Amino acid sequence: MPRPKSAMEIFQLLDKSNCRECGEKTCLAFAGAVFTGRKQLDRCPRIKPEDRARFSDDTESGSAFEEGLETLGKMQARIAEIDLAAAAERIGADFAGDRLTLKVLGKNFSVDTRGKLYADIHVNPWVAVPFISYILNGRGRPASGDWMSFRELKNGMARYPLFQKRCEAAMKKVADTYTDLFDDLVHIFSGKQVEEQFESDISVVLHPLPRVPMMICYWKPEDGLASSLNLFFDKVADDNLDIGSVFSLGVGMAQMFEKLAQRHGFPEAASFR
Repeated sequence: MPRPKSAMEIFQLLDKSNCRECGEKTCLAFAGAVFTGRKQLDRCPRIKPEDRARFSDDTESGSAFEEGLETLGKMQARIAEIDLAAAAERIGADFAGDRLTLKVLGKNFSVDTRGKLYADIHVNPWVAVPFISYILNGRGRPASGDWMSFRELKNGMARYPLFQKRCEAAMKKVADTYTDLFDDLVHIFSGKQVEEQFESDISVVLHPLPRVPMMICYWKPEDGLASSLNLFFDKVADDNLDIGSVFSLGVGMAQMFEKLAQRHGFPEAASFR
């Protein structure tokens, strides 16, 4: 993906209408935001597809998506080789007929003994791969109520800089720009208010998987202090899920929140996009 040499190079691709649909006051301000990495070029609804493709992350994202599908296919094949009923008992899932079912962000998600997935939502690799990993490798340990940051999890430190950039920083941008909307976003996915000692302006616990809770704490800017957002996981997270899958859940949720926020509504919420 070529990197633009300057904000003016990006500005030349825009229609100069200052429509503000990107969230910036002028096209020049938007060009600067894209150049500094604060926004993606596809936030402009009027840019030509061929110009968007020149500087977008679509190629990289497409490659990651294809890689995710390949990983998912291999893991589905492993499901067919295990005792799915025993796995359901181990992790506290429901098993009926030939399907294991558990909740993913409050929605039913199932897999059968052949590895086929069933859901009323879009089956995206960022949630499907951790879902199957949870079934294959999770120890089924109940949440302890003790929280720690991603970098404190086993093998989390090495991945934390990228996690902070692609998950925490990305979620903070959504919260900074659409604070009320962000509050709604976390609550429509069965978020629960946390204990008093963790209170912030927005502080909820989500369950991307039943025994892998995630706590989001957001503080609004106040008295000259910048806003901040941190994610915490129950300390048993790395007993129930590998660190790569924890990473995928966090980053996938950040991307989902960002896309929903950009649309200023929730029609796609049930699709986990």
